[in-house]
Amino acid sequence: MENKNIGLIDIDGKKFPNLALMKISAYHKSIGDNVEFATMFEHYDIIYKSKLFSWTVDPEYCYNTKKYIIGGSGFNYKTTLSNKINAMMPDYRLYNCTSAYGYLTRGCIRKCDWCIVPEAEGDIRPEHDIEQIIGNMTSVILMDNNVLAHEWGIKQIEKIINKKIKIDFNQGLDARLIDNSISKLLARVKWLKPLRLACDKKEAFKDVEKAVKLLRKYNATPSKYFCYVLVKNISDSHEQIKKLRALNIDPFAQPYRDKKNTPVPYENKRFCRWVNHKAIFKSIEWEEYRDGKQEQQRTG
Repeated sequence: MENKNIGLIDIDGKKFPNLALMKISAYHKSIGDNVEFATMFEHYDIIYKSKLFSWTVDPEYCYNTKKYIIGGSGFNYKTTLSNKINAMMPDYRLYNCTSAYGYLTRGCIRKCDWCIVPEAEGDIRPEHDIEQIIGNMTSVILMDNNVLAHEWGIKQIEKIINKKIKIDFNQGLDARLIDNSISKLLARVKWLKPLRLACDKKEAFKDVEKAVKLLRKYNATPSKYFCYVLVKNISDSHEQIKKLRALNIDPFAQPYRDKKNTPVPYENKRFCRWVNHKAIFKSIEWEEYRDGKQEQQRTG
């Protein structure tokens, strides 16, 4: 059978590796096909186009191909990889990765109104063993939505600890599930990045505070943690941010987006920029930034 030319298009850009495209690349290379990111100057037998975020603009350039296969949650969250492709070790060379990427579990026990995971993936379940993800890497970025909510996830963390693999749960850990025993377990982990938590609602701060105290009690390092804050109501989010700062937690603000992809209010974007631009965040309070004091200082 003649080898095919396979083109890949990452609509979101290449700042963060697209796991589906890495698995697709690994599959086609395993059967002898030629794989590359698509250009408009080549002919391809198949082009795979992937988009993770619904708000990312698809420029829809004209490519020379016989067949398009389109997928990813940004197009249709119900599209999935075939079992054969999903089982592949990702082609980390595609993005020149220095860490492995993958999921130990899929799904979530929560039903957050802004999240598509319950609809797209259903209840939590095992997905992969760390051996199917790590390859020859010594660190891994895991994208589980709620790894602590399943026994499989807990056992995989124990396995990761025994193998001395550095990890980053980049979607954040569910603070509500961090009790005494989980804190002891997480204190044994070698973290690739600061341990990440999530504070999606005003009421969630108490759970984050409790989790942080337990983690620090058992010396989970580094002791300055990272916390996602979902910004819908600025007043509530500002209160959360101030409390997180007092706990020596590094906040990261994410604008609330509903499932209809309603445009984010400009003021919410400004608030997120204030939080996430650390030089500004450390030098000026929100009220001053909101009222334009920073700009006045620059021009004064």
